[in-house]
Amino acid sequence: MTDYKQMILNQRRFFAKGTTKNLEFRMEQLQKLQRWINEHDDEILNVLKQDLNKAPVEGYATEVGIVKEELRYAIKHLRSWGKVKRVHTPITQFPSRSFIYPEPYGTVLIMSPWNYPFQLTVAPLIAALCAGNCAVLKPSAYSVATSALMHRMVDELFDPAYVAVVEGGRAENEGLLNERFDYIFFTGGVEVGKLVMEKAAKYVTPVSLELGGKSPCIVDETANINMAAKRIVWGKFLNAGQTCVAPDYVLVHRSVKDKLIRQMMKQVTKMYGKEPCRNPDYPKIINERHLTRLKGLLDEGKIATGGTVNDLTRQMAPTILDGVTWGDNVMSEEIFGPILPVLVYDSMVEVVQDINARPKPLALYLFTKSASNEAYVMKHISYGGGCINDTICHLATSEMPFGGVGTSGMGSYHGKAGFDTFTHYKSMMKKSTKVDLPFRYPPYKNQLDLLKKIQ
Repeated sequence: MTDYKQMILNQRRFFAKGTTKNLEFRMEQLQKLQRWINEHDDEILNVLKQDLNKAPVEGYATEVGIVKEELRYAIKHLRSWGKVKRVHTPITQFPSRSFIYPEPYGTVLIMSPWNYPFQLTVAPLIAALCAGNCAVLKPSAYSVATSALMHRMVDELFDPAYVAVVEGGRAENEGLLNERFDYIFFTGGVEVGKLVMEKAAKYVTPVSLELGGKSPCIVDETANINMAAKRIVWGKFLNAGQTCVAPDYVLVHRSVKDKLIRQMMKQVTKMYGKEPCRNPDYPKIINERHLTRLKGLLDEGKIATGGTVNDLTRQMAPTILDGVTWGDNVMSEEIFGPILPVLVYDSMVEVVQDINARPKPLALYLFTKSASNEAYVMKHISYGGGCINDTICHLATSEMPFGGVGTSGMGSYHGKAGFDTFTHYKSMMKKSTKVDLPFRYPPYKNQLDLLKKIQ
């Protein structure tokens, strides 16, 4: 049994030495991590295949490649991000200078899920190390092979007083959350996210919560239906739908619904074959419990395509449900699997009302050629991030922050946003002792008129 108190104490002692505050030290650690990943590409893809049956191309594109880009971007910009920045000082504080000092929080806890086990552990780790923190990683117990490989990676690269990995399940999660960290970064479901926030409140620990929700995909009557069908099918059934930003359901204009469903059915066959559950490159559901839950959602609406399950391989065919209503069980929670309900609408006002009547989604996708529809959706719906005429791709860049809003999460990362998340910006004003303006001191007499003139 890991002694969490001692592990965290060791990291606090390491952090207190000031080593991680040195930008060159941080750069060296990121470069070490970069070399290790470059040298172990095949092993990473192999464990992703074991855990989720991810094809090498899918594993590289959605996990290894994104991590490599985050590393490249962080290494390129670290020195700029880590500089002390001088900012403007108001005339009322003359003579003085003002500075912002970026400093790390200290020891941070990163808790990651099983669906993208490598990317969603290592990407926040990059941000934490870039900002100068020590880190404890808690990967998911469900993605056993990937978690074990990441444990080995960290052991080979870092002193455990700098970066440590704790494997295990609920008991280990509970044990870690009972300890005091300087920052907690959690990716996972809403209910566990609430528990993390509750535990963090005991120590007033700041948190980032990367959660999920029912992300809508809107297809209006002006959309390029063939392109929409291809990109929706790709985004939804990537990783067998086990993606936090996957289109959870489609809201399509009544006039183009039938055409969209026909085209999506064609794309499913084109991408995954006539028998997807026999496709060796089609990902599997993570475990029996999740597969059983998903099977229970197949009884609603009308199955336009899919609905078959291979219990032996834990594969569920890409499934499109027609005739679904807002009151159906499949619309009551995030699906997180290869089931795509299709609902119809008649006006964009109706779309906005229906989406806004529910918790804010992590992602939103809109397929349209209409500038007015695009502007209307952007103005009236709050969501974490999304795409116009595509799905998923908005998270695959280090130039934009990624995160949720409301019940889909708080805080963001990727690129500079990740550095900012794990950084405290310390403000400091340096005053001259040669001049001391008297008007700020009592007795105030007639200083109010002077103060109004200069402020």
